[in-house]
Amino acid sequence: MTKARPSHNNHGKSKPRKPQRSYSSAKKPHRQSTSSRPPQKPRIRSKDKEPAQSEEEQGDLIYGRHSVLSALEHQRSLNRVWVVSRLRYDPRFHSLLNQAKSQGTIIDEVDHRRLNQLTQQATHQGIAAQVAAYEYLDISTLIEQANAATPKPVIIAADSITDPHNLGAMIRTAEALGAQGVIIPQRRAAGITSVVAKVATGALETLAIARVVNLNQGLEQLKKAGFWIYGLSTSAPQSIHTVTFTEPTVLVIGAEGPGLSVSTQHHCDQMVSIPLQGKTASLNASVATGMALYEVYRQRWVETLHLHP
Repeated sequence: MTKARPSHNNHGKSKPRKPQRSYSSAKKPHRQSTSSRPPQKPRIRSKDKEPAQSEEEQGDLIYGRHSVLSALEHQRSLNRVWVVSRLRYDPRFHSLLNQAKSQGTIIDEVDHRRLNQLTQQATHQGIAAQVAAYEYLDISTLIEQANAATPKPVIIAADSITDPHNLGAMIRTAEALGAQGVIIPQRRAAGITSVVAKVATGALETLAIARVVNLNQGLEQLKKAGFWIYGLSTSAPQSIHTVTFTEPTVLVIGAEGPGLSVSTQHHCDQMVSIPLQGKTASLNASVATGMALYEVYRQRWVETLHLHP
């Protein structure tokens, strides 16, 4: 049974498709068209604020012109490339770096001082790269695989999760409870590194991970594919246990503290909260992921028991 998506009229009421099914007494939020919003200026990230790498992440680093050029020519999966401006536009590297960028690699133009810091004063020759510990799926492939696996797939979207230990725990929880995949953004978020793989303890072998250039665009693509998008927020008035998850579902989880960005909230169908009774104001992202996923699957397990007594 398919839920009706909210329409945008002056009275804020929804025109449901038939057959109609309401999952709570609360009104669904309006979906806002992103095309009517004024264009936003791109954020410029300061090099000084780039997260420091752990020892394990530094171990994934390759540097030197020959090493990085060979990796680019063989289309090895790279998370990030740091390169000085002069070499960025060198004929030997320019087209290869553009190709890598189109495939999801982040290309950062930096100075020699930054490269000295990354490589611990090694002979880097103006370029270094971080080898990906995991081969990401395209979001279209993830959607296709998820729909093939079950009529009601569940996907986790991680918004700005920068702690690799947190991301690894989220992936482990998602796989354990039966989710079909995880989506992570390219920038201002942890990638799948050796640290993440270690915390996930084997979950990466069976759980699909997609990385997107823009998370909000990815959410819109999921909507078009029939998914309903639920964002978790401590300030949302609707408790998660009052929502009935009857359709393909995406749970969007933000980092503890800042939570979901305002722009990402605007791309959610509904914001929901996990009610807390103690004095703790918020939950760790991986803990929130586990609790939200359990509620989704608890409802489906109960429904299955009712259908098959």
